[in-house]
Amino acid sequence: MARYTDAVCRLCRREKIKLYLKGPKCDTQKCPVERRPYPPGEHGRDRIRQGSEYLGQLREKQKARRIYGVLEKQFANTYEEANRAQGITGENLLRMLELRLDNIVYRAGWGSSRNQSRQMVRHGHVLVNGKRVDIPSYRVRKGDVVSLHQKARQMIVVRHNLDTLDRQVPPWLDGDPTSHEITVRDLPMREHIDLPVREQLIVELYSK
Repeated sequence: MARYTDAVCRLCRREKIKLYLKGPKCDTQKCPVERRPYPPGEHGRDRIRQGSEYLGQLREKQKARRIYGVLEKQFANTYEEANRAQGITGENLLRMLELRLDNIVYRAGWGSSRNQSRQMVRHGHVLVNGKRVDIPSYRVRKGDVVSLHQKARQMIVVRHNLDTLDRQVPPWLDGDPTSHEITVRDLPMREHIDLPVREQLIVELYSK
């Protein structure tokens, strides 16, 4: 299974914005974006790019892909599915990404980052409607109940995240994270997705 294994802080520096890929560390002064707010690489400090239309579209696509931890082919497939669905393509794309199981675990506050949430799903700590699901890209549906396995509820990392993370559960999810159970009350709307991504530029990029 292909996955990104390099330093994730390089991705934030490349996009020149905090993508919150390492959880609480991103809120401290140790965050590399705070210490070195320029692209990575030997000539990162001296790199000056002229803003072109294509560059802006590419950066928005890369930003969305990296926030959710999706590889290029998987992201492209998700876009094609969003393009075939009824409604606005850009909003469909973000909605499908938000409904990933690893993102639900992150939104519930059980994982400090999407990377940690993805690992929890892979290790079989997450249940959907009472059945174990270990596929991070599994897309939940309206009415699904996502919960933690009984053993996972006693994990120190889960208890620490619930005690320390100040993360509000979005309005399209229902339930108390401390009860280790979340219900997908409705499909997420664009105003409920707090991402600094201009999805229309992603649509323009793939429409070429």
